[in-house]
Amino acid sequence: MSELRVSDGCAVVLVDDRVGEVLPAAAAPLLRRAAAVYAEAGLADTTRAALEAPQPPAVDELLARAAREPVVLVVPELGSAEADALHAAGARLVEAPRPAGVELLDAVTVMDRLRSPGGCPWDAEQDHDTLRKYLVEETYELLDAIEQRDRDALREELGDVLLQVLFHARIAAEHDADPFGVDEVAAELVSKLVSRHPHVFSGAEHVHDSESQQVRWEELKQAEKKRESIVDGVALGQPAVALAAKLVQRAERAGVPADVLPSGDSAGELLFSVAARARLAGADPEDELRAVALAFAGQVRAAESKARESGREPAELSGPEWLDFWRSASADRA
Repeated sequence: MSELRVSDGCAVVLVDDRVGEVLPAAAAPLLRRAAAVYAEAGLADTTRAALEAPQPPAVDELLARAAREPVVLVVPELGSAEADALHAAGARLVEAPRPAGVELLDAVTVMDRLRSPGGCPWDAEQDHDTLRKYLVEETYELLDAIEQRDRDALREELGDVLLQVLFHARIAAEHDADPFGVDEVAAELVSKLVSRHPHVFSGAEHVHDSESQQVRWEELKQAEKKRESIVDGVALGQPAVALAAKLVQRAERAGVPADVLPSGDSAGELLFSVAARARLAGADPEDELRAVALAFAGQVRAAESKARESGREPAELSGPEWLDFWRSASADRA
């Protein structure tokens, strides 16, 4: 039986149920000419019903018929005895390329399962408020992965941030008065991206550089959201240095003179002034401060390591001893 070859027109058609009842275009003529069409049990019920196809017979019977006349077997994936035997005997393998983003459908399905009755009790108890801290944590962990240039961590942390988006969208779908789900979230994002990039999607405008694009974005957002103030829409809950920089950026683009920016001798006014000067100079003060903070943390660790190498515990060091180990660690890193 292993030397048996199937007739022309035999095929194994791979169908990804995640994208709905969609057959590869190349399968259409094969299905029309086939003497028999079978559908594996692993396919979605709706797909099997649409095909009106029975399950395949035993392997020997399937191959015997395929040797006499065209047979098409529709499957969700390779790996079954019937599909592998038919393909090994010469049946054509037909599949459509998976569209980018198809794995997101599985992510949505898993989130629904976790949140639904019979799923995870902890997931079922969460709401937008209880998840806030996790969104912040995951965002900072993603920033750390970017800072460390760790590709594995970057992939994982992007997934964790995506989970937060899916989680919040699934909770929003359960709202009694104003439900919306991940599809509405995605649709609104697409609409925003298209409307904010008329130079890309309509050809109505031409943008020369990224700075011009930034200015145009602000104009489009102002018009779309009917904002009455240049500071409307600024997230006031973001870190204070980033908030100061964003406010200064908005003010600068609107032509507000630098003379009116906060000034004075209080700690807050001095910090705002530093952040403002950095932003006006084209730097991101949040990133600048973060870089210095990370360097300081690294230097602390290096000095502690030097102390331990000499048999001292950092908690027991005096000020002068800290300074000695600090200088020694700095010299090593120079």
